Amino acid sequence: MAKTQETYWTTEITPQSFAKGLGLKELWAKKYLIWLFIKRDITVQYKQTIFGMGWYFISPLFTMFMYIVVFGRIAGIPTDDIPQPVFYLSGICLWEYFSTCLTDAAGTFQTNAALFGKVYFPRLVAPVSKVISKMFRFSLQLVTFVFVYVLYVIKGVNLHPNWYLLLFPVLILMIQCLALGLGLIISSATTKYRDLTNFFGVFVSLWMYATPIVYPLSYVTNPTLHKIMLFNPMTAIIETFKYGAYGAGEFSWTALAYSAGIIFVLLIIGIAMFNRKQKFFIDTI
Repeated sequence: MAKTQETYWTTEITPQSFAKGLGLKELWAKKYLIWLFIKRDITVQYKQTIFGMGWYFISPLFTMFMYIVVFGRIAGIPTDDIPQPVFYLSGICLWEYFSTCLTDAAGTFQTNAALFGKVYFPRLVAPVSKVISKMFRFSLQLVTFVFVYVLYVIKGVNLHPNWYLLLFPVLILMIQCLALGLGLIISSATTKYRDLTNFFGVFVSLWMYATPIVYPLSYVTNPTLHKIMLFNPMTAIIETFKYGAYGAGEFSWTALAYSAGIIFVLLIIGIAMFNRKQKFFIDTI
């Protein structure tokens, strides 16, 4: 009687988990690669520069002075009785971090086309490392804000930091996830339709003015317009930080929870679109 030969399977196909389907498990396995990308991004930024890291201090200060002249002196927009340098710097630091992360994430396929065409690695490594590496620049700009903030406290200005400032790490995480999610959506769309890149630049510029950066939310007195602005997920983030830093502005757990929900949905959609588009990226770029 012939002996039955056992069969050994070399590959087993099983339903993918949620994290595996989004590529998060593979991304975590390549965390050392993320660190290498972060070091590369930070190092490249300082090559062949005159002032080096000094630009990160100059940029927010120069923008602050322009806002003081244009919006504070000429337009006469109030700042909730908060010194204008402190008020403007708080918004500038957060918005610049968000906009730079969003811009870099949105250009993932275009800026890494040569690298993606030569070697395989989890493509999410590139945008994730960009978002994290920008934390270095943001940290330096935050030091500028804290320095100006302390100067006004020493001068006797009555600022009211409170326990809501402990939400700061959560706010930064929300900014990172929003920039990453929306950036991946834009990156996936502009791979095929290049002219959307022009629209993206205008969109980011207009978005800033729809966010309470150069004016307090209380300045918007129209009830309908006020509600519309709360649909902007960045509004609750900016207002929460200002409320925690100097006790002025509007804080709402409902608005913050809404922003968190929108950001989570955008992040999942962005990762899903990005993973789908990367399969055909080389053919369409």
